[in-house]
Amino acid sequence: MARHTENLKEIIHFYNQVLGFDILGLFENHDNYNGVFLGMKNETWQLEFTSSDEKPKHQPDDDDLIDFYTAAEHPFNEIISALKNENIDPIKSKNPYWDKNGITILAPENFREVIAKPTK
Repeated sequence: MARHTENLKEIIHFYNQVLGFDILGLFENHDNYNGVFLGMKNETWQLEFTSSDEKPKHQPDDDDLIDFYTAAEHPFNEIISALKNENIDPIKSKNPYWDKNGITILAPENFREVIAKPTK
């Protein structure tokens, strides 16, 4: 997933410090773009965020979200604590499944993200 942003520092703080993702790479002034790759070391996925002189034209709606599935109760509880420490409160999800099986939050730039509880 890649998304353009005006708030690269806020994005890096949120995904790295709050959700605990690793900074896998950074780049500056690559054809007028700055960016970051975030994810988990030794995994096969990553998120990319870029910024440039051009402003993003995002129009997220209630069904535009990223779901993060936690593998165990411990990481889920750590993420919930980190969100509370940042004063990030859960919001009601449009899809009731997520209210039963995780929490929905507003990430930077008002994109919705779900932190799913571990499955048993």
